[in-house]
Amino acid sequence: MTVFFDSHIHTSFSADSEMSAQEALARAEEQGIGLVFTEHLDYDVPAAGEEPFIFDPEAYWTAYEPLRAAEKISLGVEMGMMASARKKNAAFVQRVPFDFVLGAIHFLACKDLYYPETFEGREKREMYHEYLTVMRDEIYAHPFIDALAHIDYIARNATFDDPELSYGDFTDDIDAVLRALIETDTAIEINTRRLGTPRGIKELAPVCRRYHELGGRYVTIGSDAHVPEAVGVRCDRGRELAHAFDLTVVTFRERNIQICDE
Repeated sequence: MTVFFDSHIHTSFSADSEMSAQEALARAEEQGIGLVFTEHLDYDVPAAGEEPFIFDPEAYWTAYEPLRAAEKISLGVEMGMMASARKKNAAFVQRVPFDFVLGAIHFLACKDLYYPETFEGREKREMYHEYLTVMRDEIYAHPFIDALAHIDYIARNATFDDPELSYGDFTDDIDAVLRALIETDTAIEINTRRLGTPRGIKELAPVCRRYHELGGRYVTIGSDAHVPEAVGVRCDRGRELAHAFDLTVVTFRERNIQICDE
């Protein structure tokens, strides 16, 4: 396989997206790329007034399986990893034959990292240590994931003066996450959402370098698109980052690695 795949896409099956499959496909067709749909699954308690981040996998498969036949669409899930959800997550992935399971940490102690109030009263070093420790533990506890999404997710909406997850500041914690990935044969994602600035690239580069040094080889690349105009955005920068550290860009089909960027 030589077609590049944006391996992190959210359509209307995700509670926070209204993008249709057709809109995503049209944008991908313009760029000559394939897509992996990764709808949100988070069994954590949503904020008041929000929809839960849960979808019906059978309805999802029925709706999109005909599109999948063209082999430029794979069907996956982005699964929120928490200790309280381990058994439910394991059961969910058995309900339909997903191509790809992407693991993520979106919550700490059932508090959503999307919201500024989650960071109130917290000290950055202690909070980021907790985040990375939970991430490491849940990688081991979720041996059925194929890749880890956005290791730097916590930095997106953190309210600290310096929100970055810098490798030099959290070396031991990040190394523990990377070793967990390697020991469980789990790929790491280069999420392109934060690659729009030199700082975003600067902070992710040493993580990619260290992943390779420890024995990691495979990365997926995903835009994390929730709207058509975000499909494929900055994926070229993600590929450049992967190639700079001799990492092989892959996607997944039927839970098997497919090299997609030779």
